[in-house]
Amino acid sequence: MQPVRIKKKLSRADKKQIEAAIARANRTDKKEKSAQDSIPYERMWPDGICRVSDGHYTKTIQFQDINYQLSQNEDKTAIFEGWCDFLNYFDSSIRFELSFLNLAASEETFARAISIPLQGDDFDSIRVEYTTMLQNQLARGNNGLIKTKYLTFGIDADSIKAAKPRLERIETDILNNFKRLGVAAETLDGKARLAQLHGIFHMDEQLPFRFEWDWLAASGLSTKDFIAPSSFEFRTGRQFRMGKKYGAVSFLQILAPELNDRMLADFLDMESSLIVSLHIQSVDQVKAIKTVKRKITDLDRSKIEEQKKAVRAGYDMDLIPSDLATYGSEAKKLLQDLQSRNERMFLVTFLVLNTADNPRQLDNNVFQAGSIAQKYNCQLTRLDFQQEEGLMSCLPLGVNQVEIQRGLTTSSTAIFVPFTTQELFQNGKEALYYGINALSSNLIMVDRKLLKNPNGLILGTPGSGKSFSAKREIANCFLLTSDEIEILDPEAEVRQEVA
Repeated sequence: MQPVRIKKKLSRADKKQIEAAIARANRTDKKEKSAQDSIPYERMWPDGICRVSDGHYTKTIQFQDINYQLSQNEDKTAIFEGWCDFLNYFDSSIRFELSFLNLAASEETFARAISIPLQGDDFDSIRVEYTTMLQNQLARGNNGLIKTKYLTFGIDADSIKAAKPRLERIETDILNNFKRLGVAAETLDGKARLAQLHGIFHMDEQLPFRFEWDWLAASGLSTKDFIAPSSFEFRTGRQFRMGKKYGAVSFLQILAPELNDRMLADFLDMESSLIVSLHIQSVDQVKAIKTVKRKITDLDRSKIEEQKKAVRAGYDMDLIPSDLATYGSEAKKLLQDLQSRNERMFLVTFLVLNTADNPRQLDNNVFQAGSIAQKYNCQLTRLDFQQEEGLMSCLPLGVNQVEIQRGLTTSSTAIFVPFTTQELFQNGKEALYYGINALSSNLIMVDRKLLKNPNGLILGTPGSGKSFSAKREIANCFLLTSDEIEILDPEAEVRQEVA
């Protein structure tokens, strides 16, 4: 016998509770995402380790520039071979990203670096004139952009406890490899990584980054709350807005049969804020060789089929499609490189993020970047309807959400040499002006007291400008510092200038 169901009348409180649950269920799918939700990491630790997704941990190293583009061919070859060895260090378990950030600095930052404080004597008018000259030189160069380079590497691990020792070992190896190349490098801690992300997200405002780890528990906020921009807007598929800045991400289609080591340098020479990001993952050597052999087998099979068709049709069986002949020889050459030369296979994603204050300027910047790619027989293609994934993949977090990869060998990957010329722009209180960098057109500002050997001799052939350099340095010291100046002049050649 079935039990009799007694209809229970719902009270007003029950009805309200059910209505609230239905409203919550309906709202779940339509919930708007916050700017923090878009930032693709889960947790940042004070030592610089970041969990970007479940089971993937990354660290970031900032490295400086060395003179490559101005070097002699022998030195260039040595640096290139060293960079190839550097790339070959990474095995298939380590994913890494090279990030190149050209971000606009606030005018106050550089004005502070080159300002000469007045000293209340008869020479203040000359100090004002000298400062004006420095500001004019600064405007001609691209010191308005702060250029930084980062290498972010990551591994998969079950927990932070398992990831930490391995990341530290890889970090030590990478720093030693940079040292062999003569490149200064340092690891970023958690606060420095957050400051770096804050600078990217606040290009429009250039706000100083204020954060301390003990603020988190008291405020109940996460690290993302301190770095997130005011808003993200991905309304159109061609561009996005981040705060007041407009941006667009494109990927590089590598079509050229031969690449040039100037390509990356030309992108970084653009006089606008941009980020260039290379996501690189090594392919296991055994797997790479098997893949190439399988392709060669497929090509041979297609070649035999074409020859059979030729025999049946009654023409020469050596007449096969040119594509088959070309691809077959290229695949065999690739196999030979992998087996007999010190070459590995890498999967590379090359992304370029351009930014501007308005859509028209953004289109101009993207067009300029596209022209650079075209010059080297490559193509820069806008990421349609993937702008959010593209932006997050350009962050120095080691996250690649754009799975557009190109297989390259070690030497082909290394052709994107991340070095151009070493900048000398020290921000010491007594940094002196020493002219203009021939390659980058930036000011050379050096504080001799910060150097290991501040008492350098000026040597050169007669007429090379030694005396002028010495006089300029004396004038610099006189206007900027309160040091006593002693001039040893046995021949009495510069008595009038001293007076």
